[in-house]
Amino acid sequence: MYIIVGLGNPGKKYEHTRHNMGFLALDLLADKYGIKVDRLKFKALTGEGRIEGKKVLLVKPQTYMNLSGESVRDVMNFYKEPIENLIVIYDDIDLPEGTLRIRSKGSAGTHNGMRNIVYLLGDDGFPRIRVGIGGERKADLVDYVIGKVTEKEADALWDALNKAAAAATDIVINDINHAMQEFNIKPKRLKKEKEKAAEGEKDQLKDADTVSEKE
Repeated sequence: MYIIVGLGNPGKKYEHTRHNMGFLALDLLADKYGIKVDRLKFKALTGEGRIEGKKVLLVKPQTYMNLSGESVRDVMNFYKEPIENLIVIYDDIDLPEGTLRIRSKGSAGTHNGMRNIVYLLGDDGFPRIRVGIGGERKADLVDYVIGKVTEKEADALWDALNKAAAAATDIVINDINHAMQEFNIKPKRLKKEKEKAAEGEKDQLKDADTVSEKE
C-alpha cells in the first residue's frame, strides 16, 4: 500500500493559501478516484481507496504544518509500510511558481513541515513531490506562504497541482524513477517543447492556407 500525504494547515483561514498545495493536490486525487478523506485518525483526515487497482491511504495532517511529522510518524508506525511507499506532496518556496520537482529521497530543505517529518521518522528515504510557489516574493516569508493565491498565480499553480496529482498516480502505478523522468521537466526543456508546439501549429496553419489557395 502507498501512503500519500498532502501537507497544509487545517481550517478555512488557510484554504487556498500557497502553503496548502499539498492539501489541494490530495483533494484532486481524492476527487478523481472517489476516495473520501474524512476519517479523523492519526491526528489527520484519512481515506483509504484504490488508484488504478492499487491500494492507497490519503492523509491530510491536522496538526498544523510545523508538526506534520507527528501525524506521518503515527501512520507509518501503524501500517508498517516500507519508507519508499510514503509519498509527500508539499509547497516549495525555493522553486519557481508553478514548477514541479520530484525526488526519491533527500533533505527537507527549508520546509518546516518536511523537516519535522524527516526528524520524527529518522529517515529521508521517501519520495516527495514539490510544488513551486516561489517567484517575485515581496512580503515576509510567513505572510507570503500563508497568503491567498492571487488570480495572476492561479493558472500556473492549478496546472502544477494537476501535475502533482498525476505524478503521485505515476509513482503508484509505475515507480518513482518513471515519475521523475516523466514530470521533472526543466524550464529550458519546457520552453523548447512549447516553441516546438507553436512551430507545429504555424505549419498546420500554413498547410491549411495552401489547401485553401488551391481550392
